[in-house]
Amino acid sequence: MSTQTRPAPARRRAAAPPHRRDRRQLAPYAFISPFFVLFTVFMLVPIVAGVYLSTTEWAGLGTPEFVGAANYTRLLRDASFGAALANTAFYTAFAMIVVLPLSLLIALALDARGLKLRDFFRLTYFMPVVLSPIIIALVFGLIFDGQYGLFNAALDAVFGFGGISFLTDPVWARVVVVVLVLWRWTGYLTIFFLAGLQNVPRELHEAAALDGAGPVRRFFSVTLPQLRPVTAFIAVTMLVNTAQIFEEPFLLTQGGPGESTLSVSMFVYRAGFQRQELGYAAAAGVVMFVIVFVLGRIGTRAFGVGRTS
Repeated sequence: MSTQTRPAPARRRAAAPPHRRDRRQLAPYAFISPFFVLFTVFMLVPIVAGVYLSTTEWAGLGTPEFVGAANYTRLLRDASFGAALANTAFYTAFAMIVVLPLSLLIALALDARGLKLRDFFRLTYFMPVVLSPIIIALVFGLIFDGQYGLFNAALDAVFGFGGISFLTDPVWARVVVVVLVLWRWTGYLTIFFLAGLQNVPRELHEAAALDGAGPVRRFFSVTLPQLRPVTAFIAVTMLVNTAQIFEEPFLLTQGGPGESTLSVSMFVYRAGFQRQELGYAAAAGVVMFVIVFVLGRIGTRAFGVGRTS
């Protein structure tokens, strides 16, 4: 007589206690919490504090006195702030119109097939980024010095005239600042463009060449569309950096002569640390933050970044 063995009933997994389930649900938030803590402490809190400080009159000691929108009204009538905005807009426009396309052209040259000493050229173009701004300003000061500068000596030797007051003439001082911006940032942006170009599939260029497209047509139809995300990142990065430009005019010309090279960041520095008008300086900083934020959003939209297709 055969006996049938019944399969043993499967053991039911015991339900986890409620406190353990809560821990499992909170675990992902615990892993991402450091970012939000640091973002709150070092970003949100300073922004809120700066906005509040911009509505007060404070010299750094004592209790801030609430003045409402008086600082912003004063900014509208301040000719120095208007000059700083105009100079900063000039630096930013120069960077976007000259530095950005020049960086792309250099990257295209470095990406050419058969180019020798490619790594040497990369290092050469990237070198200004790792140098100290103080050293750069000292070198440029020696080059463009009005009496003993190297550039004036070269002009006198070649053309028989020199003595141009590069750092004391309002127009020439602004030119020297933008030349420094060009020299310092072109190589840095070139590296990003070169990385983007090396990620463009060669098959796309070969297919376009088979269809009869020349180098110029391939550049506008293949290269530029593939570089759109990289270009957006570079453009916004350069926009933010030049809108906050400080070291170049401060070290070269101290914002002068007069206010011909004064930037918004230098205006904030003068108001806050030289005149001890911290509330007024905070108001100028808030205005600069709003302008940079709006321009950054316009730049990302212009390049189609973040747009759902």
